[in-house]
Amino acid sequence: MLASTRTFASQSMRRFASEAPRRLNNVHRMTTGKTLTQRMLMSTATAAFDQSVDSFPSIVIGPNQSITPQGTFAEAQAEYLDPDQDAVKTLSDGLIKANMGIVAHYYMDVELQGVLQAVKKSSDILSNRVGIADSLKMGDLAVEMCQGENGATAIACLGVDFMSESVATILAKNGFGHIPVYRATPDAIGCSLAESAERDSYRAWLETSKKDADALHVVYINTSLETKAVSASAVPTITCTSSNVLQTMLQASAQVPSIKILYGPDTYMGENLVTLFDAILKAQGAAAWDDEKIARELHAQHNRETIQKLRDSIDVYPSGNCVVHHMFGGEVVNTVKRDYDDAFVTAHLEVPGEMFEIAMEKSLDGRGVVGSTSDILNFISKKVAEAAEDSSSKDTKQRLKFILGTEAGMVTSIVKSVQDILDSTGNPHVEAEIIFPVASDAVMGVDEKDSMGMSLVPGVAGGEGCSTAGGCATCPFMKMNDLDNLQDVIEMVARTQGPSGSDKDELTLKSHLPPDRLRGRRIGNVDATDLGSEPILYMREFMKNKAIPDELVKKICQSN
Repeated sequence: MLASTRTFASQSMRRFASEAPRRLNNVHRMTTGKTLTQRMLMSTATAAFDQSVDSFPSIVIGPNQSITPQGTFAEAQAEYLDPDQDAVKTLSDGLIKANMGIVAHYYMDVELQGVLQAVKKSSDILSNRVGIADSLKMGDLAVEMCQGENGATAIACLGVDFMSESVATILAKNGFGHIPVYRATPDAIGCSLAESAERDSYRAWLETSKKDADALHVVYINTSLETKAVSASAVPTITCTSSNVLQTMLQASAQVPSIKILYGPDTYMGENLVTLFDAILKAQGAAAWDDEKIARELHAQHNRETIQKLRDSIDVYPSGNCVVHHMFGGEVVNTVKRDYDDAFVTAHLEVPGEMFEIAMEKSLDGRGVVGSTSDILNFISKKVAEAAEDSSSKDTKQRLKFILGTEAGMVTSIVKSVQDILDSTGNPHVEAEIIFPVASDAVMGVDEKDSMGMSLVPGVAGGEGCSTAGGCATCPFMKMNDLDNLQDVIEMVARTQGPSGSDKDELTLKSHLPPDRLRGRRIGNVDATDLGSEPILYMREFMKNKAIPDELVKKICQSN
């Protein structure tokens, strides 16, 4: 079991490490004019990386709530899976006093997620006031928190800026536009992937690719509202998630056979989808996909001919990547192939092709999964449940190994799910090992001027758990959300609700609101916010009715 006591020094050092990305980003902006995104994507560095990957760090989850970290990176992740109870009580009391809800992304810092999970279970009042989910579900959870006579009167959104922007938009579309959404920090929390769609090159790609075609722009939900608005003004656009992107493309091509799909901005995800269609078309023998199997397991209105036509119609934006998934390098893939053949392999749709192909190949015989964060969580939970419920495993020790091919912050939700399964089944012989595909000691040396006197900072330019050889397991932007900043926001909200509300607090809280770049803007004589919301509403209608909305189909057919 993890030790329950922590020294002030260790807390301070951990907090400094968690704040390093933000601090370094601010220094980099002032001294070089480059954002953290730009620096992380540069091909050169100020110091050499350790290029070796001997074995991956991991966390072993066993019966009776046991957790055993292996490797220093895993130890850092595991430290806060057992949350500090004083922090839990402080946050719980603050939420009740401020009448707030919290929505957080799966990629939050492990310390923060551990506390949030405990807060959620601390009382009936808070059971529906804390939600950890993917970016789309965060907005839905916020709506649920605000409903009813005793609904939340403010929401804290822990994620990057486009997520808080999206949550605020979804609240407004559901009649809760008066509920403020606060970010944990007044600083801009960027996203390398979202920013790649804000370049002039993205608009130019849309304009060029849509010519002489019945074009539909399928844009990843993880983009700003401004990107969605500008895109929708140029070409018919629908948003997608990593969970529904495949069905979106299949359904769109079924309803409009002549369609040309423009997918962006995530280059890896787009290329991986093309690879998936290629695998279906090229599979032979027992694994072959004939027309009947395609109609049964992929889409009822498709066959080999239409899948080939769809595959050939996809145009992928060539220059958009997430810094986390972009860093799954060749050495990571080689180590997975060489040393982890017995492991289940999970991969987010955003990971590079080789890593995706390993997981996709394994998925054909139930040994892997490719998809969204929710897909990965559900897959691991299902495999552990199957093993724990198998009567034959009651007498023999069994350790299931899972390569976590996405951001390491997912481990908090995975640990909770696995522990719940093992507790409920009472099987003392099943363990789950969550393996982080990064170098065990992934740190980088930096110049003193870039590190404020520190000779070492975690990862690439402050991205903890990253190296050019070992991958990047945590998102430095997500880690700009920390426990102290969240508590500060909650306390400010509580003070403003009192009879002697502070003008200073109200002014400060305004700086924590989501970006509002579309306020008062019109694009093509249409309100820009409405235009940016349109692709999201199209997606929600598709998810509800399992069909591309007639209005969008009409726009596609008129676009040529």
